[in-house]
Amino acid sequence: MPSALIEVRREYSEAEEVGLIDAVHDALVTAFQIPPQDKDVRLVVHAPHRFACSPRLTQPEFFTLVSIDCFAGRSIDAKRSLYTEIVTNLKAFNIPPDHVTILVRDLPTENWGIRSGQAASDLDLGFNINV
Repeated sequence: MPSALIEVRREYSEAEEVGLIDAVHDALVTAFQIPPQDKDVRLVVHAPHRFACSPRLTQPEFFTLVSIDCFAGRSIDAKRSLYTEIVTNLKAFNIPPDHVTILVRDLPTENWGIRSGQAASDLDLGFNINV
């Protein structure tokens, strides 16, 4: 049950915003093997002056930060796959690969309150987090 946040520095159309959300979610489904209906992805559009990025970027308006909080247990190979999938999926929005930063935070399942306030560690999640 990853929770993802996409932060960008430019406006997109409504259809593009939905596409960005789907691009990250689809990468999570592929790389982390989560159920497709397990979708928790948010998009925040910042005014450029409120979201600093490296001056080395050739197109700073396309800088994209993807932060993912997830259950601990994913392998480095699953994470590498996730990084590749996200960057590949974002190319459809003309986001240069070197303008994407991805941050994955692994949290123990006991740190997640889900399904009416139960600790995720006490539940059958319905999918394997050790991929």
